[in-house]
Amino acid sequence: MSAAAPYHLRLADTFLKVGRVAMFLVRTGSQCLPALRRPRLLIAQIYNAGARSLIIVMLCGLFVGMVLALQGYDLLQRFGSESALGVAAALGLVKELGPVITALLFAGRAGTSLASEIGLMRATDQLSAMEMMAVDPVRHVVVPRFLGGIIAVPLLTAIFDAIGIFGAQMIGVGLLGVESGSFWSQMQSAVTTADIREGLVKSLCFGAACSLMAVYEGFHAEPTAEGVGLATTRTVVSSAILTLLLDYMLTAAFLGS
Repeated sequence: MSAAAPYHLRLADTFLKVGRVAMFLVRTGSQCLPALRRPRLLIAQIYNAGARSLIIVMLCGLFVGMVLALQGYDLLQRFGSESALGVAAALGLVKELGPVITALLFAGRAGTSLASEIGLMRATDQLSAMEMMAVDPVRHVVVPRFLGGIIAVPLLTAIFDAIGIFGAQMIGVGLLGVESGSFWSQMQSAVTTADIREGLVKSLCFGAACSLMAVYEGFHAEPTAEGVGLATTRTVVSSAILTLLLDYMLTAAFLGS
């Protein structure tokens, strides 16, 4: 719908799309268990979505941890609490920065790849051919990629957090002179299983949201080159909005509990 359309029509179109995405999620979810009977395809999609995103996730995790150490040290130094740098870096990465940034990187690297791959299958009539042969394209094409993204994002988040903490230790201890013993001991005593569980739940939700938008946009892309390009663009935008919205809702829920 064009930007010049009346506001109520744009709002109605938004609600219609939310309903279509929800129905697609139900259809996809109903095929998840049968898809698990083909583990080789699922492992291939985990490799495609996770292993191929590993380099950019590790690089970003390293530099995010280094920047977090610099900013955290500058702030904590004003209160004479430089030894708490490890706690600040670990909690910031595990509970917030790790899941959010990993999900955004996943949407930009793997999400666009999934959307363009499925969109190209739509443009070349491969999905239509599967339907004509009584083969469900959702079960054989969509669900393995959806599950692969859900599994890959928490694993990538764990790697992001580990590399980020290493980067914070490298700057905090090696460059800024924070005592190594206090850096690690205070971190170990302050970070609890509840904090790790919060980061895990967030990464699972973000992985499901980003994977869902990628396969949805690719599956419903217009069968043209322009349609596939628009589908990849919508994947990144909608995944980023959903990730930030879910991040706020989950953070509020965990703080409230």
